[in-house]
Amino acid sequence: MTEDALRDWWKTAIIDMEPGRIAFRGHPVQDLIGNVTFPQMIWLMVRGDLPDAAQAHLFEAALVAAVDHGPQAPSIAAARMAATCGVGLQSAMATGLNMLGDVHGGAGAQCAALMYDIAERAGPMDAAVKAGLAEWRATHGKMIPGFGHRFHKPVDPRAPRLMALVEAAAAEGTVSGDFARIGQAVQRQIGADRGTPIAMNIDGATAVIFCELGFPAPLSRGLFALSRSVGLLAHAWEQTEQGGRNKGPMPPAILPRYSG
Repeated sequence: MTEDALRDWWKTAIIDMEPGRIAFRGHPVQDLIGNVTFPQMIWLMVRGDLPDAAQAHLFEAALVAAVDHGPQAPSIAAARMAATCGVGLQSAMATGLNMLGDVHGGAGAQCAALMYDIAERAGPMDAAVKAGLAEWRATHGKMIPGFGHRFHKPVDPRAPRLMALVEAAAAEGTVSGDFARIGQAVQRQIGADRGTPIAMNIDGATAVIFCELGFPAPLSRGLFALSRSVGLLAHAWEQTEQGGRNKGPMPPAILPRYSG
């Protein structure tokens, strides 16, 4: 194997590094330290450019909104249980992260994919929304990701605040507002289809923001995972401080019901 082939083995445009020098996407690390925020750094690493302050503010709002949803969330519960099993904080966090999949943690990416699909359809928005929803249901079932919440009824308190920030950003020209309108149209159509109003949830609102900012739909899951990592760390650390050994999902005095 030639030296060029070896150097191409992990070819990357993300980091350029040699002894005494580190550059991320062409920016020397010393120029970034103290001059960009952590959300701006995330954007730079995954996108290759730096957002302006208004874009970074909206992006940061989406990240802040999804950091935690309590020990009833499987990912958080898993991290807390892992913390009682003698593993390190990073292992407890990884245990929780590995719980994030299509059902728990995947709705934002799914909703973003639906919104991008609707945006690409020709014709009036209402017709595009109906067609997009019909195709989604035919492929994935009747539940539409990003709308309704099994716990927060009738309103997920995070969503209205995020949507208000999107509307303000659109008014200032930071984003187009197109995906906010798509999200609202989807919300109305689902309500009309079921005969009762339905609210957008955190996954729908963050999907709107990520789409407005131009993030590809699959990245939404990774961005959610970054956000939720904060909650995983906090809960794993809290559980470590509280102590306890080998805590399972139920107190030892309560045994699962035998159904055999």
